[in-house]
Amino acid sequence: MKLDELLQEIVDAHASDLFIVAGLPLSYVVSGRQIRMNSAPLMPKDTETFVQAIYEVSGRSFQSFLDNTNHDDDFSFALAGVGRFRANIFRQRGSYGAVVRVIPFGLPDPSDLHIPEEVLRLSRLQKGLLLVTGPAGAGKSTTLACIVDRLNHERMGHIITMEDPVEYVHKHGTCIVTQREVPTDIATYGEALRSALHESPDVILLGEMRDYETIATAVTAAEMAQLLLSTLHTTGAANTISRIIDVFPAAQQCQIRLQLSIALQAVVSQQLVPTVDGEVLPAFEIMVANSAIRTLIRENKTHGIESVLALGNSSMRTMDQSLFNLVKSGRVKAETALHYSIYQEDLERHFEEEGF
Repeated sequence: MKLDELLQEIVDAHASDLFIVAGLPLSYVVSGRQIRMNSAPLMPKDTETFVQAIYEVSGRSFQSFLDNTNHDDDFSFALAGVGRFRANIFRQRGSYGAVVRVIPFGLPDPSDLHIPEEVLRLSRLQKGLLLVTGPAGAGKSTTLACIVDRLNHERMGHIITMEDPVEYVHKHGTCIVTQREVPTDIATYGEALRSALHESPDVILLGEMRDYETIATAVTAAEMAQLLLSTLHTTGAANTISRIIDVFPAAQQCQIRLQLSIALQAVVSQQLVPTVDGEVLPAFEIMVANSAIRTLIRENKTHGIESVLALGNSSMRTMDQSLFNLVKSGRVKAETALHYSIYQEDLERHFEEEGF
């Protein structure tokens, strides 16, 4: 099967990811379920052919991958009339492999993705740090794309995005939007962020806060009156704040707690949870920094954030509250919710009290 035919097939099947791995037939994922195509297991030569075809349609050099000392490559590409895709190329057991994610043309509709209005309203923030967190594949980039799209149509200014790779392409709305791909357009996130600060930004989207240098620069940028959006691979607001602080040396942790207590505006944590009908739905924890939360961050008492969220106003919720509501609505089984919960014993007790 030719690559364009294969990609058209997975787009028509509404697949999220395509796996090209030696020893298995071509496989793709639909609504969290793996489907293997009716073909023979791929041989190393087959996977190499597909990988070369991906480089060809993306206009990139396969030789650059062969020379890459990191042994993997991550980039996006478009196929006319089919769609946009994000490819991760890697080596495994002496052969080449690829995972290709489908990125639909156009921007996602938040209502189709069950992104709550409380999350989208965070686009009204004027400055500070807004983080969207969760495990890989939880939809963080999609949520950020929806927030940026609303920003792009509700205010004026300059939005700069830095991503590895660029997934959703934003057209100029009421804002000027410039998008950079790391490392195609600029070498590193840190370099891109330092450059962006000299380009009159009003909103900065940093694809991922990966290391000490990037996190330190991002927090400083958020203190300089810009709104900065980014992601972390953490679950829960308290865990996110602890992860950021732990990146810094012990001698600097008191200072970063103080900076975060001022700059951090909100943390949205999300997971994709299987439903009773075989689909997936997002569960969200939403923390909007108020005086109580800022005090907890400053005094190194982040363990108390969960209690503030549980007793907070309607714009905030814990992950376990979100999971409970999904069970109460009949869309998710209680045992499934417990698997994704942060405080399993507490949620289980709540289910027992409510008769689930």
